[in-house]
Amino acid sequence: MRYISTRGAAPTLAFDEVLLAGLARDGGLYVPETWPTFTHDEIRAMRGLSYADLAIKVMTPFLGGRVTEAEFAPLVRDAYAGFDHAAVTPLVQLDQSTWVMELFHGPTLAFKDVALQLLGRLFDTVLAKRNERVTIVGATSGDTGSAAIEACRDREAIDIFILHPKGRTSEVQRRQMTTVLSSNVHNIALEGSFDDCQDLVKAMFNDTAFRDEQNLSAVNSINWARIMAQIVYYFAAAVQLGSPNRPVSFAVPTGNFGNVYAAYGARAMGLPIERLVVGTNSNDILARFFATGTMTTAGVTPTISPSMDIQISSNFERLLFDLYDRDGKALTECMGRFRAGGSFAVTPEQLGRARLLFNGHKVDEDLTSATMASTRLSAGGLMIDPHTAVGLAAARAEQPHLDPSVPLVALACAHPAKFPDAVERATGVRPPLPPRLADLYEREERVIVLPNDLKAVQDFVRSRARRTASAALGAA
Repeated sequence: MRYISTRGAAPTLAFDEVLLAGLARDGGLYVPETWPTFTHDEIRAMRGLSYADLAIKVMTPFLGGRVTEAEFAPLVRDAYAGFDHAAVTPLVQLDQSTWVMELFHGPTLAFKDVALQLLGRLFDTVLAKRNERVTIVGATSGDTGSAAIEACRDREAIDIFILHPKGRTSEVQRRQMTTVLSSNVHNIALEGSFDDCQDLVKAMFNDTAFRDEQNLSAVNSINWARIMAQIVYYFAAAVQLGSPNRPVSFAVPTGNFGNVYAAYGARAMGLPIERLVVGTNSNDILARFFATGTMTTAGVTPTISPSMDIQISSNFERLLFDLYDRDGKALTECMGRFRAGGSFAVTPEQLGRARLLFNGHKVDEDLTSATMASTRLSAGGLMIDPHTAVGLAAARAEQPHLDPSVPLVALACAHPAKFPDAVERATGVRPPLPPRLADLYEREERVIVLPNDLKAVQDFVRSRARRTASAALGAA
C-alpha cells in the first residue's frame, strides 16, 4: 500500500510516512494509490463483529505492513475502550427509513474522537520506532482541536499547537481546548476566521525550512489516517442495516469535507452506498458546487453551527483529484485558479459524475433551529446539536428523491451539550454536560491571542516547541 499526492509532484510514501507527513510537500493531500476492496462475502462476514474488531479488519489493509496487525490491534481496542457507549457509534431509528448515527460518545463529545483517539496512539507507536519527536500544528473550527488535544496531551514525543478563530467557537468547544494545561499543549486564539487558521497551517507546512526544523505533522483531516479511521463507521452502520444485501445512503453535515469523503472511500472499498447527501449551513459553498459545478468563495457568516463556518473545504481536493482522473498537474492548475481568483468550475461531464453519488442542500438558521425542535418532539425527546440538525434537515430535503426502501443515515457529529445556548433557544431545554465534564466552566484556561500573521505564529511555535529547545541545546 502506497500513497500519492493529489498534486502529483511529491514522493510516493508508505503509511507511516504519510501519518507523520500530513500535507504533501507539493501542497497536495495524500490518497491511496489504489483502494483496498472487500467482496460482498467479506462484508457479510463483518456482521456481529465488535466495533474494534471491525475497525481492525477495515483499516489493516491501509497499513501496508508498516504497522503490523499485532501492533495495531491493541491500539484500536485501547482507543475505543474509553467511549461511553459499547457500540461506539450507535444507531437510533427515527422512522421506517431514517436513522441517526451518534458519533459523539468519545471523550470530547464529537465525531473527531473516533479518529483522533486512534491517531494519538499511532503517533506514539511510529515515533517510538523511529526515535523521533514531532510538532503538530492544526486548525480547528471547534471540535478537531479538543479531540486532537485530548489524543495528544502528555505524550512525550509530541508538542501540539492548535489555532482556533477567536470568539467563533462555542464556549464549551473553547474550554475543552483551553482547560487542558499539559505542558505539551498550546492553544492559539487567532484574530481571524477558521479559513485564516487553516491558511496559516498550510503556510507553515509549505515553508519547508520551518517544516523540517520543527518536524511538523498534522492531525487535521488533511492527515490520511483521519480519513482511514472515519471510513470504519460507515461500514459499521451499513452492515447493521443489511449491507451488502441492500444499499445504504448517508446524510453528512459538512464543512471541511473530510467526513463525507470517508464515506466516498468506504464506497470505493466495496460498500454499497447509494447516495451521499451533503448538508451545509449558510456557508453553502459545497451545496452551490453540487448545484452548479462552480466553486466560488464568499465571506464566512457566523452561525449556530460554527464547526461548519468554512469557505475553503480542504478535503474536497481529494474528490476533485478523481474528477480530474487523478491528473495531478491539471488539479494543481485548478487549485491555482481557485487560490488566485476565489473560483473555479468543473466541466458538465465532471459535475455529472459527482452528482451520480453526491447532492448538497443549504440549511439556514431557522431550519436548523426548527429541526432541533421538531426532532425532540417527534423522536421521543431526542436532543440533537445544530450540526446534526443541518445533516438531518438535508436528509429530509433529499428523501423525496430517494428509494424509501434504502435506509438513510444522518450523522450526529456532536453532543447537544457542546452547543447548549443554541439547543436551549430551539427546544426550551438546556442539555447538561456529562458528569465527567460538569466542572468545565470552573476550570482554569490557558490560551494566547495572536494576530493573523504567519511570522507571529511561527515565532510562538519556535519559542514553545521542545524540539526547537532540544536542537538549540544540542548546538550549544
